[in-house]
Amino acid sequence: MLNIRVGIGYDAHQLVAGRPLILGGIEIPHDKGLLGHSDADVVTHVLIDAILGAANMGSIGTWFPNTDPKYAGVSSVALLAIVVADAHQRGFGVGNIDITVVAQAPKIMPYVPQMTAVLAQRMQIDPGHVSIKATTTEGLGFEGEQRGISAHCVVLLYGA
Repeated sequence: MLNIRVGIGYDAHQLVAGRPLILGGIEIPHDKGLLGHSDADVVTHVLIDAILGAANMGSIGTWFPNTDPKYAGVSSVALLAIVVADAHQRGFGVGNIDITVVAQAPKIMPYVPQMTAVLAQRMQIDPGHVSIKATTTEGLGFEGEQRGISAHCVVLLYGA
């Protein structure tokens, strides 16, 4: 019998001056970046959490605590590769992912093909199985006020 698992991820980070904006493993030109212990890549963080949830492997904070100096400034796509490798060892493959980025600015859609390619490569899946969308909040909330960026993710894992 095929073992199908679904995981959901959510994350949000504050926008601050003096940091690069990293989303989906790429740097996006913007006057602010996301605040966090690692590179604060909210797109990759929600993906990691969704995979961990689907495989019942805990959470990103358990795996990569923000109190551990070895994760300071680390690339989140490197952490994604670790999680995907562990999921593979447990018999799970990534079927598909669906991510929604919530940001008033900058515009995300021009960078989606690059983000898709980076994430698909790190997960060892076809880019056609990676969906990344973006939306604004029409000026509402912390995203609309350009104080932060959030993201939501759903992932399907399969295994024997």
